Amino acid sequence: MVGGRALLLLLVSALLVQIRASDPLLYESFDEDFEGRWVVSKKDEYQGVWKHAKSDGHEDYGLLVSEKARKYAIIKELDEPVTLKDGTVVLQFEVRLQNGLECGGAYIKYIRPQDAGWDAKEFDNDTPYTIMFGPDKCGSTNKVHFILKHKNPKTGKYVEHHLKFPPSVPYDKLSHVYTAILKPDNEVRILIDGEEKKKANFLSADDFEPALIPSKTIPDPDDKKPEDWDERAKIPDPDAVKPDDWDEDAPMEIEDEEATKPEGWLDDEPEEVDDPEAAKPEDWDDEEDGEWEAPKIDNPKCEEAPGCGEWKRPMKQNPAYKGKWHAPLIDNPNYKGIWKPQEIPNPEYFELDKPDFDPIAAIGIEIWTMQDGIVFDNILIADDEKVATSILEKTWKPKYDVEKEKEKAEEAAAGADGLSEFQKKVFDVLYKVADVPFLAPYKTKIIDVIEKGEKQPNITIGILVAVVIVFVTVLFRILFGGKKPVAPVKPAVEAKKPKATETDGAGSSGDKEEKEDEKEEAAAPRRRSRRET
Repeated sequence: MVGGRALLLLLVSALLVQIRASDPLLYESFDEDFEGRWVVSKKDEYQGVWKHAKSDGHEDYGLLVSEKARKYAIIKELDEPVTLKDGTVVLQFEVRLQNGLECGGAYIKYIRPQDAGWDAKEFDNDTPYTIMFGPDKCGSTNKVHFILKHKNPKTGKYVEHHLKFPPSVPYDKLSHVYTAILKPDNEVRILIDGEEKKKANFLSADDFEPALIPSKTIPDPDDKKPEDWDERAKIPDPDAVKPDDWDEDAPMEIEDEEATKPEGWLDDEPEEVDDPEAAKPEDWDDEEDGEWEAPKIDNPKCEEAPGCGEWKRPMKQNPAYKGKWHAPLIDNPNYKGIWKPQEIPNPEYFELDKPDFDPIAAIGIEIWTMQDGIVFDNILIADDEKVATSILEKTWKPKYDVEKEKEKAEEAAAGADGLSEFQKKVFDVLYKVADVPFLAPYKTKIIDVIEKGEKQPNITIGILVAVVIVFVTVLFRILFGGKKPVAPVKPAVEAKKPKATETDGAGSSGDKEEKEDEKEEAAAPRRRSRRET
């Protein structure tokens, strides 16, 4: 009997442990109003208004960014800090960009414990955090951030370590779930909508910038290059002498004496003539506008003739041209190689088997965005991946399916004017191509071209071809070398530039120049300046 009771007690205890293990450490569904549970920052710079509102097309509530071009800050303190040092920890939340995201963030900051006396109403950009995770998009930036702030045990300073080559933000206005899974073996996995997009190791220098563990040695800052250190691998031959027949003054090109004027050349005809159909505008004022001149057109007589105007012999390469003489290069007998300072032990170097994560004491959203309509929902911290998957399936999946069907119906109605599913996949791939490391110098131009394609879907193929050409060209130059820079990428058909906003400084000057060019091209009559003689 006693043995039976003991067994029953053991089973009940195991069941309680299992139930507790399956409970989220934090779950915010926003089914109830956030007031009283979340604290809005009282700092003056945060003028954006948070609202408890329904996601478009659903009865489900979320935390809504309600105004454009505003800074927002809101924080929720946890009842108990969540430790990240032992076991698996899952960070997950849902975001819907109802009006898209051209420039702004939609990430969450996982705040570490603050100093005594800290007030949540003072939450701002400088509030220390442990992890920052989520989408961010503006200009050439298009990434799902994962940033770890880690304390160097030698210096006591916190350093931001950014995940290298993070996934891109999905291009649509649907709900998406962002998941970061931190494993006890130092692995971190980034998922979007339950699908793994990135896997990394916290201690790998290939995965985080800067590396979590500093290098063992550093260049000696006090080491100086000796004055007699010669870094020239080749030098002009001091014994070389310019040949007597070397003419440095000979021109590169000379007239072709064997050339003859083509038969039928019209010497007395100008290449351009006044447009006979042009008429002086009725509102033209000679006093105000100067003497009117008809615009010029190509001389029609020259179209049938081999040429017009004064004939001149063409130039040809001068066989005697040699250019300026330079002594040939020889190996430098005093060459010592490229000087580098000596390496010394790095005073900030340390070793560790696992990151020394600070606990999560609060979750905060601190963003500056140009778009409204951003909805945060179903924020979760758990120690079991199954819990995160279960909540994703129950809360996000049904909404996403409804939104996806609605999107397909809208695309079908829009026809060729909208982005097809294929085009979206193409743009998603192109954004990933833009993140390839060796394309970094061209990333801004590539992103600009892709975004033009998103706004004008009918040039998708041209965009694809342009980016592929850049990719192949850069790869070719890396493999085989080359001196000429790659020409800027342009789509097959130039998309119309969007109207610049006051906040988009990068686009304003470009639009202005384009408009000036258009004005010049449109002005047919030419005005003669009064100062001409």
